[in-house]
Amino acid sequence: MLRLVLLATLAWLSLTAADTSRVVRNVTVFKEAGKFGGWPANNGVWVWGNEIVVGFIQGTFKNTERGHAIDGQKPEMLRYARSLDGGLTWKIEVPSFLDADGKEQEGTECPGGLDFTAPDSAVTLRMVSSSRGFSRFYYSKDRAHTWQGPYKIPAFDRKGIAARTDYIVDGKHELTAMVTASKENGREGRVFCTRTKDGGKTWDFVAWVGPEPEGFSIMPSSVRLSPSRILTAIRRKEGPDHFIDAWVTDDNGKSWKFLNKPAESTGGSVGNPPSMIRLKDGRLAITYGYRSAPYGIRARISTDQGVTWGTEIILRDDAGTWDLGYPRTVQRADGKIVTIYYFNDHKDQERYIAATIWDPK
Repeated sequence: MLRLVLLATLAWLSLTAADTSRVVRNVTVFKEAGKFGGWPANNGVWVWGNEIVVGFIQGTFKNTERGHAIDGQKPEMLRYARSLDGGLTWKIEVPSFLDADGKEQEGTECPGGLDFTAPDSAVTLRMVSSSRGFSRFYYSKDRAHTWQGPYKIPAFDRKGIAARTDYIVDGKHELTAMVTASKENGREGRVFCTRTKDGGKTWDFVAWVGPEPEGFSIMPSSVRLSPSRILTAIRRKEGPDHFIDAWVTDDNGKSWKFLNKPAESTGGSVGNPPSMIRLKDGRLAITYGYRSAPYGIRARISTDQGVTWGTEIILRDDAGTWDLGYPRTVQRADGKIVTIYYFNDHKDQERYIAATIWDPK
């Protein structure tokens, strides 16, 4: 038995060493003593060549026995980090749509006509609550320096809409978004496909992605594979298990079928969302946080449009506790991948925003 355990340990160490060889560099994006930096997946990422903008929440660090290490009695502020050199260095910015108190407005009706294909454009979809309340979206035509909006996203007769930034540009005025809604009981959540064809003025409900789960199905990350085929990866929970599902449509979102599980586990009892991108060579890459020991950031690559996924890649396994992840991932001009996430060095130390630059080979 001891020999089997030793062999398994050596095999795991060998795999870890091989996988981490893909890492080019780990970079600190935002880190301040006594602060909490978290949840890029909730707040979007955009890339134009080597210019990258990512959103995150800045709060006050508070060490707790349970839950995230953030002081809920103190202000939490949305911030953007911008890199002009492919993720090597970063500058922190205050989003233009926040008021003097750092708050967002409820939103108005969008006049439509937004040009989603403009070369410097960006869209962000934002929620109020993970299970209740409204959502809104903003539009930028200058690489996220300034934003128009907020504009209302329809509730589609649900108790809550938890929109995060997951969209596909299909034309000058056409955009497909994958959004999480509350379940029938008002709890989170269930993913659906919605689309605007008039530049944001109106939105059509296209279809649910799969049946309503017993647990939850939230936080999609999607890529278009053809004019009719879309693949979305979804954070899932059923019972004690947390994992990532992949669902596919071949009729541009009207119906969906389960494809596979790119990640059988995202660790622990709290899970983590995926970030999926299509690489310049046509392969797919998916990244996610792993919230069990060894705590860290992981990835997989598919060479067949998501039908199968390669060996799990260990980008990092050096965190001090489970409170990490929520990645957003982009590919920069030279083909290297930049994965941005929140991280920690020890359970008693601040949470911060970091990035791993890695080679998909």
